[in-house]
Amino acid sequence: MIDVTDTCEIADDSRVRSNVVRLAAAQALTGANSAVIFATGSIVGATLAPSISLATVPLSMYVLGLASGTLPTGAISRTYGRRTAFIIGTGCGMLTGLLGSFAILHASFWLFCGATFLGGLYGAVSQSYRFAAADGASVAYRPKAVSWVMAGGVFAGVLGPQLVQWTMDVWSPYLFAFSFVVQAAVALVAMVVVSGIDAPKPAASDLHGGRPLFEIARQPRFIAAALCGVIAYPMMNLVMTSAPLAMKMCGLSVSDSNFGIQWHIVAMYGPSFFTGALIARFGAPRIVAVGLSLEAVGATIGLSGTTAVHFWATLMVLGVGWNFGFVGASALVLETHLPQERNKVQAFNDFLVFGMMAVGSFASGQLLANYGWSAVNMVVFPPVLLGLAVLSLASFAKRRASLPAVDEFPDHGI
Repeated sequence: MIDVTDTCEIADDSRVRSNVVRLAAAQALTGANSAVIFATGSIVGATLAPSISLATVPLSMYVLGLASGTLPTGAISRTYGRRTAFIIGTGCGMLTGLLGSFAILHASFWLFCGATFLGGLYGAVSQSYRFAAADGASVAYRPKAVSWVMAGGVFAGVLGPQLVQWTMDVWSPYLFAFSFVVQAAVALVAMVVVSGIDAPKPAASDLHGGRPLFEIARQPRFIAAALCGVIAYPMMNLVMTSAPLAMKMCGLSVSDSNFGIQWHIVAMYGPSFFTGALIARFGAPRIVAVGLSLEAVGATIGLSGTTAVHFWATLMVLGVGWNFGFVGASALVLETHLPQERNKVQAFNDFLVFGMMAVGSFASGQLLANYGWSAVNMVVFPPVLLGLAVLSLASFAKRRASLPAVDEFPDHGI
């Protein structure tokens, strides 16, 4: 059996640190893409859609784009290098803003859905930033590299919603039309940033090396990592996707919604300044368990009331839970593969996560419209319990596998 935690490339943490700075900046700029879409998607959808039950379809299309873009991102990174994939992703981000603005100006619901799908493709590429940060890093530095790149999202939490707040009425009465134009400009800046990342094309020997994907995916550690990612991200997305429209349905203002999304994103990425250190000290499984538990706490707050404060608290606690759960699960994935296996394994992991997000996101509009905000929060609990159970079993299996066999002990006549 291969011990992937002890098998790695020659570490060059100085080069990695330089990449981390650029990737963190790119994460901040890319986060403005998702922040604009999540802050406006369901509201624009409710305005343009033929039925209120379709209001969250633009957000679902974003998630579908996330799922659709993960495997191509891995394939492009594996063949041409990560930098090429990053540049293509920012190009999709520019198209998102331009097409989104055009769709709002011409009142085209399905064109707006196409714009958010492109935004999802951009988001899919940006999800690999966290893994790219760990390329070539020492084992000790990997969780910190992942965490620091995710910390760039803190600035997205400030930049994105404020961008919406400042620009939403510029082209009145076309609410949010100018916001998407500015989002396209931010994506252009992100393209300049990622162009300077030191991510060379993989060696020819890496294109066909490593174990079959099915063999890697059968590992208990990978199953636990993927499942916890599948739970942490989609459950957070389910609640976040529904929250702006739910707040509007409860009589709260767009400013209240923007404020909630802003602090939700800050809560999502703010803990990243120390999540890596926590993982290094306590281990990824414990941090993932705390994250999933916090998501359940956030859902509980959501069930307790529908004032602005309740929504804000739900979104903030949910954000912190997502950070611990998703960053921890990402660190677990890094423990399951060899360097030459990374692109296919990481892309497959993200495909599972965002594929499930797409399913849940399409259901969120119907869930909110037909059963209300309480039902959205209730859905969080069963998957969280499942994730905690599987995580415990995987940790138990690893501890048991690390114990010496009985026949390795001397016979003391017991």
